[in-house]
Amino acid sequence: MIQHLADFFREGGPFMFVNLVASAVAVAVIVERFVALGFKLNVDAGPFVGKVVEDVRAGRVAAAEQFAAAAGKAPLAAVLRSGLAAHQRGEDVAGALEEAVLDATPLVSKRISSLWSLANIATLLGLIGTITGLIGTFKSLGAASPEMKQLMLSRGISEAMNNTAFGLGIAVTCIVAHLMLTSKSKAMVEEIEASALKLENALAAAPAVQARGA
Repeated sequence: MIQHLADFFREGGPFMFVNLVASAVAVAVIVERFVALGFKLNVDAGPFVGKVVEDVRAGRVAAAEQFAAAAGKAPLAAVLRSGLAAHQRGEDVAGALEEAVLDATPLVSKRISSLWSLANIATLLGLIGTITGLIGTFKSLGAASPEMKQLMLSRGISEAMNNTAFGLGIAVTCIVAHLMLTSKSKAMVEEIEASALKLENALAAAPAVQARGA
């Protein structure tokens, strides 16, 4: 397998390394976003929101805020903390939640749109590698002996096709990852918005005296 990859890159010529840089950037973005959305920025919304709302309805607003703070950097936890803190200070809960949702959305969706651009760039880089390989081959054919022309043409076509295949492979990977990550990020944002509404309703229904005394 490794030998086949080495042959693939060698036959593709020097422009394959430009494509390799593009693929490295794409893989780095994809891995970072999957890790972030799957682990670093993610919490199990159902039990988490349920516990916060339960505490709020029981008048334990301070306890709910502490529980949300324990979730770390998760955007959902940050949004709920903002609403709970605003309630504790007697400020506008709805406004605080709306502002927190707006702040959280870019954290969830950042760098995902760049995958679409990387897909286009990879396709064009593959095409450039294809064109340069063919240009170099046809230039060399004019000065080559008849017995060498077939070999040189074969090598040139191999270089061109390898660049095309590599560029398209990177592009397809970026597009698939973009679709998956976009779907995941939209679901997270919708989950955050729904959870913020649940908290707002719970805080509105919570007894004001109990909330302040929690």
